[in-house]
Amino acid sequence: MYAVEVRDHIMIAHSLPGDVFGPAQKLHGATYVVDVAFFRETLSEDGIVVDIGRAHDALKATLAPLNYANLDMLPQFTGKVTTTEFLCRHIFDAIAGAARDGSLGPGSEGLSLIRVTLNESHVARAWYEGRP
Repeated sequence: MYAVEVRDHIMIAHSLPGDVFGPAQKLHGATYVVDVAFFRETLSEDGIVVDIGRAHDALKATLAPLNYANLDMLPQFTGKVTTTEFLCRHIFDAIAGAARDGSLGPGSEGLSLIRVTLNESHVARAWYEGRP
């Protein structure tokens, strides 16, 4: 399996309601390093997994509305618990949509899998992976 990965980061604020979250129930900040890996069984006709520049542009566009935002105030997250795992899926859905609509360039229709990893710190991370 071939893979290409792009990276960016976001700084967000949010609160996580529920006793299971302990002190994270209060409004707090998080800085995530976001990695998106694209996988293919075989390389495209151009010899690539996906256009790295377009992949990075899609990631930046996906993260822009979240960066420096209080997620508790964003309408698309009303009633949602914005855990790291939840955010992985949110970002995955946008990136997979970009793959399906051709925004990642020629060959993106051949992707087998996309994995979105949010690194919370040097000791904790979460990811979501699926077919585009």
